[in-house]
Amino acid sequence: MSKPISSFIEKYFLHFNAASLVDAAKGYEDQLKGGAKMLVSLAGAMSTAELGKIFAEMIRQDKVHIISCTGANLEEDIMNLVAHSHYKRIPNYRDLTPQEEWDLLEKGLNRVTDTCIPEEEAFRRLQQHIHKIWKEAEEKGERYFPHEYMYKLLLSGVLEEYYEIDLKDSWMYAAAEKNLPIVVPGWEDSTMGNIFASYVVKGELKASTMKSGIEYMTFLADWYTDNSENGIGFFQIGGGIAGDFPICVVPMLYQDLEREDTPFWSYFCQISDSTTSYGSYSGAVPNEKITWGKLDIDTPKFIIESDATIVAPLIFAYLLEM
Repeated sequence: MSKPISSFIEKYFLHFNAASLVDAAKGYEDQLKGGAKMLVSLAGAMSTAELGKIFAEMIRQDKVHIISCTGANLEEDIMNLVAHSHYKRIPNYRDLTPQEEWDLLEKGLNRVTDTCIPEEEAFRRLQQHIHKIWKEAEEKGERYFPHEYMYKLLLSGVLEEYYEIDLKDSWMYAAAEKNLPIVVPGWEDSTMGNIFASYVVKGELKASTMKSGIEYMTFLADWYTDNSENGIGFFQIGGGIAGDFPICVVPMLYQDLEREDTPFWSYFCQISDSTTSYGSYSGAVPNEKITWGKLDIDTPKFIIESDATIVAPLIFAYLLEM
């Protein structure tokens, strides 16, 4: 079986961050071979970076068992699905003046580095359909998590007329098909979260119709307890709440619930371009997590200080034997 990408990185990625990439990929592979589950956390604008093109296949091949992501990553994969042709790429984004940034706003183009998300075709297109799903749930007295509403939206078929990319390139659709567990800490800090809050302010929806971050944590505690027999690894893309929130479930179970048989995370890898520093969660080296009761002395630990849009696809390609 030809594996050109895997063979390339094994031959040429021999030192420094390149070697860390290979070591982390092999460590991930060893976890799966040993029967461990794997949590992948997504921070940054990975969905807008179209990570779904390869991440969806990782989900389909059962190489990801639970996801922690920001609200932005949750929704932006679907936005790309339904509005891809309306996105605008700006390669010279570093040279934009404040006036040019304002002009993009006036055109309804919200910039993420070199890519502008079209407000009307992306945000509003989802809003009109997700609002109906929120409202129907409330009228029935039902409550769901943010990602569960998104799953309902995708599986209902109401967005099919808008699809602009191959459905197999949407990681959210792949996750919805498997009903993959997701936790979305701080979902309120997202476009759909802001929109939901606006309906609450207007009195059109109740805040309780959306399950909360505390409920996400209690769900994660149960999931971790039920799935940790052969270990659970932690693969973190970027920093921030998408990583900080789920990794804390272990010390919570061990210290706060006094379940002293709770195993530590069995693998840890972080891809981050955050400079290693004091006082920075995103820049903390993995060993610091030992002192917080998250990782064991012997937990395989990797940190790849590089751009996740380059590193993550390479690691996933290796795991998919490409």
